[in-house]
Amino acid sequence: MARTPSQPKLKHELGLLDGTMLVAGSMIGSGIFIVGADITRNVGSAGWLIAVWLITGFMTITAAVSYGELSAMFPKAGGQYVYLKESYNKLIAFLYGWSFFAVIQTGTIAAVGVAFSKFTAYIIPAVSEDNILFGTMIGSWHFTISAAQCVSIVVILLLTFINTKGVQSGKLIQNTFTITKLLSLFGLIIFGLLAIKGDIWHANWTNAWDMHNLNKDGSIVPGGLGMAAALGAIAAAMVGSIFSSDSWNNVTFIAGEMHNPKRNVGLSLFLGTLIVTVIYVLANVMYTGVLSLHDIATADKDRVAVAASHVIFGNAGTYVIAIMIMISTFGCNNGLIMAGARVYYTMAKDGLFFKKTGTLNKYSVPEFGLWIQAIVASILCMSGKYGDLLDMISFVVVIFYVLTIIGIYKLRITRPDAERPYKAFGYPVLPAIYILMGIAFCVLLFIYKRTYTEYGLIIVLLGVPIYYITKYFSKDEDTHEVPA
Repeated sequence: MARTPSQPKLKHELGLLDGTMLVAGSMIGSGIFIVGADITRNVGSAGWLIAVWLITGFMTITAAVSYGELSAMFPKAGGQYVYLKESYNKLIAFLYGWSFFAVIQTGTIAAVGVAFSKFTAYIIPAVSEDNILFGTMIGSWHFTISAAQCVSIVVILLLTFINTKGVQSGKLIQNTFTITKLLSLFGLIIFGLLAIKGDIWHANWTNAWDMHNLNKDGSIVPGGLGMAAALGAIAAAMVGSIFSSDSWNNVTFIAGEMHNPKRNVGLSLFLGTLIVTVIYVLANVMYTGVLSLHDIATADKDRVAVAASHVIFGNAGTYVIAIMIMISTFGCNNGLIMAGARVYYTMAKDGLFFKKTGTLNKYSVPEFGLWIQAIVASILCMSGKYGDLLDMISFVVVIFYVLTIIGIYKLRITRPDAERPYKAFGYPVLPAIYILMGIAFCVLLFIYKRTYTEYGLIIVLLGVPIYYITKYFSKDEDTHEVPA
């Protein structure tokens, strides 16, 4: 009788440095170079611009060190999906996995891809978003495909192909591009701080805490902001900063391929989020030293870093920053693509995703999951709407972060004797603060930027019937289990 060949297994080929570079590299895409303009238009002052980044940084690091407890308890591929399944049930976990596939990960990949193409156009004008290759009317909707969208899709497909050749291929790109962009960003910050203009700094920081909205032309919106409006302005401003600080949890998805995951996943989360938070705050301090608030708020196509780089480096600054962002977004998307497919792999193992997604190719990576992720991200690239994707993703992702951290409290009660090699820092106070801040952010965003947050919520809820349909057709042994 012929022996059945053994199935490929996930390989433990990633260490602490690789995990930290995955966290930092997945977080730093294009947001830090762009979203400062929208934040400034919402809050209208240097103090609140920096405060928004500090609040976001605090939330991100708090969430990351809280996840350390869960990553040590469940050091498996799939990360947050596994944490939600263990804390609640398969339905909640599936809703996350479905949202992850439909908008969170794929939408982030698309948004970063669109940003890559926008800045590539500085060096190669022919790939500009203004170069329309195809256009047609679909009812009252004018559908177009630009050269920039095509570039975005090509980059996503290229990185997907590279990652199908094994985790070592993706690791090499990730470490190389992340180290390069960290050094580049620190260089930009240092040169920018040396180029600070006293008059601009003084003007920006004289009334640093007077909050008001700014129009796209930089003029102040008439009427002051009451308490409710101010909170709404902060929530709206944090859409960009939270998106820019998101994807730190990607290292948890790939825990099944890390050496000593009980230790290294948690440490990677802390080190990566700390490095990025420091960079983000310093970069925005630098912006307020070389650009007036008016120039930040009215930067051409929100490209604040380009405007700042032009002041620092002269005419060459445009090309300096364009190359930096191309490096940054290319490396960022590599990390997102590499880690994302591991969630679909774990879902398939639970009978909650396409069965083929639960298999590994000869290089021990979930190739089918990588390709279907690429297809959805490419479709989202067609929207070309960076801001719309930000609103939708930020709302949905924070909902699941809050649920996951609540799960820490739940597991402390339901599994008090479970092994916890690492415990959430500052428990129970810091995780509780994150939960309150996260809920406040989601509520305020739903009130003040409802259109796309509603779309995000609808996508999540669509997962409920899809879950039961999937369970019905699944051969999973828990097919008839009704979630608690």
